[in-house]
Amino acid sequence: MFTLTDDKKVGKELRATVVDALKDVMAENDQVIALDADLGGASKWTDIAKTHPNRFINVGIAEANMVGVAAGLNLAGFTPFIHTFGPFATRRVLDQIYLSGAYSKNTINIFGSDPGFAAGHNGGTHTTWEDMALLRSIPDVVICDGADEVQLDWIIKEFSKMTGVHYVRGNRKGVKNVYQAGSTFEIGKGNLLREGSDYLIVAAGQLVSEVLEIADQLADKVVMVDVIDMFTIKPLDEELLLERLIGKKGVITIENHSIIGGLGSAVAEVIAENGIAVPLKRIGVDNRFGQVGTPEFLQKEFGLTTETMLERLKNFIK
Repeated sequence: MFTLTDDKKVGKELRATVVDALKDVMAENDQVIALDADLGGASKWTDIAKTHPNRFINVGIAEANMVGVAAGLNLAGFTPFIHTFGPFATRRVLDQIYLSGAYSKNTINIFGSDPGFAAGHNGGTHTTWEDMALLRSIPDVVICDGADEVQLDWIIKEFSKMTGVHYVRGNRKGVKNVYQAGSTFEIGKGNLLREGSDYLIVAAGQLVSEVLEIADQLADKVVMVDVIDMFTIKPLDEELLLERLIGKKGVITIENHSIIGGLGSAVAEVIAENGIAVPLKRIGVDNRFGQVGTPEFLQKEFGLTTETMLERLKNFIK
């Protein structure tokens, strides 16, 4: 069960959240092992080497090899967690994930950091607007986008209990709190955070906190919205989506990702296949590459600030 927090402040860095969660898991399961592609300083995974020196491997800047090593370790009985920046954890190693991971029925847990505008000064080469789209195309892969530190901590620990290929994306830096400490979730089940009779907003990742602010501002205009945190992009919670669509004037998806192939596409597919006649607005990135800038600048540049998204929603509602 989950509870929303009243503390909307920025929480601890998500990279620290992942490391702390892995340390907890490693303390309970001596088969869990961590691999990093020469980003231990950026990811803080070098902290794992201090507490579990025999269960941390820096494979160097060799991401495809990292996936292969992880698959081999799983065959030897280990449960591997791997990390690198989002584009290198997905786009660069897609064939290895497909063949050495999913096709071969191996377990590989992947943390892709700094998705979308969070790439910041690393620029277009390090920006991934397409990571979820790529992995959605692979059978049986589980894809999550954590909203805050509480949810990300839970996802990492839950992945450690599962078999198969699992991917979670998240900012390395801190994001606004959404959930109260101790909240629990269910893979493949969305979370209904707010109820309203007019429109349905489906969001995921760090933009969930922005969406809750938008819902408050829309309520001031007497526009009442449902808000779903669809933190599991695959498998999608079709049951909850179809249930909350009943009687709605429209549905809006919001994601720090391309509108092609991610959450917006997944929701559109469900609507179309069930013959539901409801207007849909996908808010995300439309056919653009990444660029250099601060995360704050990029969030504004790509139209994903609270103010810009609210304006786009108002135009859709009109």
